[in-house]
Amino acid sequence: MRINEEIRIREVRVTDVNGEQLGIMLTKDALRLAEEQHLDLVEVAPKARPPVCRIMDFGKYRYEQQKRDKEARKKQKVITVKEVKIRPNIEQHDFEVKLKNAQRFIEDGDKVKVTVMFRGRELSHPEIGNAILDKMAKALEESVTVERAAKLEGTLS
Repeated sequence: MRINEEIRIREVRVTDVNGEQLGIMLTKDALRLAEEQHLDLVEVAPKARPPVCRIMDFGKYRYEQQKRDKEARKKQKVITVKEVKIRPNIEQHDFEVKLKNAQRFIEDGDKVKVTVMFRGRELSHPEIGNAILDKMAKALEESVTVERAAKLEGTLS
């Protein structure tokens, strides 16, 4: 935003502090009017013909803008992806512990990625991994939606 002497255009449309139109006038006259009120002339719509300027306290405006931005940042929720790693030959109790962890992550508002880690010859039976992932998705189905289906990553070498 350009303010006061930074406005280099000859004529501008001016509005006062309350938003009332003061009309089109020379920039130097608008500047003088703003100085008389101990305020700033701020260009709010530079693309308009002629550009629109408002007489306001620029410091106060900038402070309020920063306050609004800070409030907006506070209300944003950062979603992180938590990972739950399991093995294809996982025991029932261990599976339930991992399931409970995944539910806790979901309740906290995070996304959960479930990874089945294969070692050696286990990789020749990917259907076991898919069955475990389906079991996990079924157990969580009332509180989640599956964003991406199971996918085999890595190599068979």
